[in-house]
Order: sequence, then structure tokens, then C-alpha cells
Amino acid sequence: MRALRILLVVVVILGGIFVIVDRVAVNFAEGEVADRLKSAENLAATPDVSINGFPFLTQVAGGTLDEVQIGIEGYEATTGDGAKNIRIADLRADMEGVEFSSDFSSATAAAATGTATVAYDELLKTAKSDSTQVAPGVTAGVVGLSDGGNGKIKVTVEATVLGTKLPEPVSVLSSVTVVDGDTVRVRADGLPKFGGVEIAETRVRAITDFEQKINGLPGGIKLDKVEAAGGGVHITVKGSDVRLAG
Repeated sequence: MRALRILLVVVVILGGIFVIVDRVAVNFAEGEVADRLKSAENLAATPDVSINGFPFLTQVAGGTLDEVQIGIEGYEATTGDGAKNIRIADLRADMEGVEFSSDFSSATAAAATGTATVAYDELLKTAKSDSTQVAPGVTAGVVGLSDGGNGKIKVTVEATVLGTKLPEPVSVLSSVTVVDGDTVRVRADGLPKFGGVEIAETRVRAITDFEQKINGLPGGIKLDKVEAAGGGVHITVKGSDVRLAG
């Protein structure tokens, strides 16, 4: 009985040591992946990286991690025209089946899903905010974007008719969708009226409707779905064979 008790004590101690070593190893790996990702994506700040699943060391031995979660604040995505970037306030991604090299210099996820948030002020940069003539004597421009409820964007337009600015801006609810995996499209559900003046639909939509391309996301992940919300548009992203670093 004494020998059995000693054996149990030894097993418990060794198990505790293994857990400690495993947690130290995963913390080290998370730091390495974060540093590599920061360098590869030219990030201003080190991203948050969490490697899930226990034990970590057995995953390392198999060469594949079950799940890696990544969080990036203030990611600067490209817009395709090379003129400017668009800031993603919060980018979160869950990577599954992550294969990596022995020194963590490269890693590729079999699949990835996540979310991104783009503030309305950022999206407004694409809208036609400068006053543009939409009819003889009528100019208009978008002055604000906000949550319109039920997944819609409220587009607020300021107009001037015959040299007189309308006392109140007009607004329209717009649907927001993802096109081709890299573009957010905003399209008015109806057309606003500017002081009772009849204006051709195409001229009005040239003001109210617009698109924002968002590409250059980490690892080549793509836009999937988008919905208007309180603080901006919430975008679902997804991808396969996503390269995290290297």
C-alpha cells in the first residue's frame, strides 16, 4: 500500500509538471505566432493570439493545432485603388486545423471564420459627400451614415435647391450586401425627395448608392456577409488555406 501511495504521488507530481510545461510552451508559441503575424502583416500593434486545446504539446507533436484565435485592432485594409486604406476597428478570426513549421515561421489554417467591424465614419469616406449636381438647380451630397435598424444603413443627404439649402437633411434606408467577396455595396431601398423636385433615379442613386472595396485581409480571408449595427457595419469573414505567417 505504501508503494502504491508513493506511485500515485509521483504520478500526480509528474502530471502537474506536465501541465505547467504545457502551459509555458503554449504561451511561448502564442507569442511567437503573434510576433510573426505582426511582421508579416506590417501591423502597428501586436495582435492577440490564443491557441486552444489541451494538451498543446501533443498537438505540436502532430504538427497541427486544433484552433487558433486571432484578434487585431485597427487593421488597415486596402481598397483596391491604391489611393487610400480603410480602417477595420476590430478583426477577429477563428482558425481551425492550423499546420505550422517547427520554428513557427509559417502557419496555414485549413479553414477560418470571423468578424470585422468598420465604423460609419470610415465607410463615409467612399460615399459622395461633396455637393454634386443631380438636376438643374439641385445639388446634393451624403453627410452621414448611421444604423437604420433591422440591418439597414441610414444614409443622410444634404441638398441645396435653387441656391437655398433645405432646412432639414433628407434620409433614406439602404440595404448593405457583400459582392464578390471583397466589396461592401450600399443601395437605397427607396429614393429621397429634394424639395419636391422630380429627379431621375440614376442621378439620385449616383449620390445615395456606393461601394467600398475591402481587400488585403490577413491570409487572404474574404468578406462573407455584412449587416448594419449601432457602431458601424459588422462583417462576417471566412477563408480556406489561410496563411497566417511566413
